[in-house]
Amino acid sequence: MKRAVGILIAIIVVAGLGFAGWLVLGRNPLAFAGGSTVALADYHDATVTGVPAELASADLVKRGAYLTHAADCQACHTAPGGAPFAGGFAFNMPFGTIYSTNITPDKQTGIGNYSDSQFLAAVHRGVRADGEKLYPAMPYASYALMTDADALAIKAYLFTLAPVNAPAKPNQLSWPFNQRGLIALWNVAFNPDRRFRPNTGQSPQWNRGAYLAEAMGHCGECHTPRNLAYGLDNHGKFSGALTAGWRAYNITGDKNSGIGDWSDDDLYAYLSTGHANGHGGAAGPMGEAADDSLSYLVPDDTHALVAYLRSIPAHASDLPRTVTTAAPASYKEGVVADANARGEKIFAGACASCHDWTGVSPVTGFATLTGVRAVNDPSATNVAQTVINGVSRKTADGRIFMPAFGEGYSDDDIAAVANYVTARFGAKGAHLTAKDVAVLKEQAAQQSKEAPNG
Repeated sequence: MKRAVGILIAIIVVAGLGFAGWLVLGRNPLAFAGGSTVALADYHDATVTGVPAELASADLVKRGAYLTHAADCQACHTAPGGAPFAGGFAFNMPFGTIYSTNITPDKQTGIGNYSDSQFLAAVHRGVRADGEKLYPAMPYASYALMTDADALAIKAYLFTLAPVNAPAKPNQLSWPFNQRGLIALWNVAFNPDRRFRPNTGQSPQWNRGAYLAEAMGHCGECHTPRNLAYGLDNHGKFSGALTAGWRAYNITGDKNSGIGDWSDDDLYAYLSTGHANGHGGAAGPMGEAADDSLSYLVPDDTHALVAYLRSIPAHASDLPRTVTTAAPASYKEGVVADANARGEKIFAGACASCHDWTGVSPVTGFATLTGVRAVNDPSATNVAQTVINGVSRKTADGRIFMPAFGEGYSDDDIAAVANYVTARFGAKGAHLTAKDVAVLKEQAAQQSKEAPNG
């Protein structure tokens, strides 16, 4: 009996250690590259952190402005209709809602009293000035890779903003997720609090791209699936995930469900403008990232991101291969009316004039549906969210706008048109219900609640 108990204990210990090792390996976003890494002070090939060469001699605030865009701070710290950086943006999680906080230099409700060391503690370790721990909706586990100099340059820029009195909105979390003390355990598992270390086996361009993607842009926070503890599971790095009611798609080199069949020019165009011909345009959180962050990067930095993305191991996901051929010009061909008469009728009245029956827009490439990953997603999550919320994008040619239909159409209507669009222009028609749309609408409504402006 004792021997059997001993064997059982040993098995449990080994399994526990194996699981812990799996978690530890999964928390390192750069482990896939292998090779040796060195401290930044010992890397002499090039400067891979900080601002690009064009801004190297700029003053601290100007450098901080560039890095603030690179770190995509505005999107998460600005509520719909609220003052920039004043917080109040809702992160809808399966266990409740977390609201971003005010990072303007307001001394009562913002970060106006933060010292340099307190700011670094928040950015790298998720610790507020009062010692309380931040929820990891603030991507400090990614920002931990950011250098002190870059973080403090961001602080310098933020302190030039107009102070906004915007008290923090109370989070709405179920037990035990409302217990901040438990975050200490999460940090032990998923935030080693280490700065970026260049990989000596990779090029300076790759290392620059890695720094921009991981330490600054924190791409994995949306595009990498999470484990049971809601830490990033980098065993499936960049293979896609559902985030805040939107689907962040696979951006690994898989040819069917990822970006393996995109050219470098396609990737560069998508990152720099939020649109690539034949692949569509960004909407939702990715649209915000394009407009508020990626579009501000200089060409060399965008090319570095492309080089880094190309190195990510391919991971297949549950998405079919994207259909890249246009639908028939006549509504009577292709998906016929009796397949989804309601969806076809709504598309005819509200959508066809911009998107065309072929899916190739006569108005703007941003409205073309052919080849768009969201249209080829049988869940139709992003299609429905786009119909509900609309699109408002800043482009070099002016603002691209699609009205929000969430208030004017019933949940049945939105489900019908989303199902029709995916069936006519995509690989496989969706089967959304009014109940599914109601859930998506609730997530959209949560993010649109009044922002605290004092």
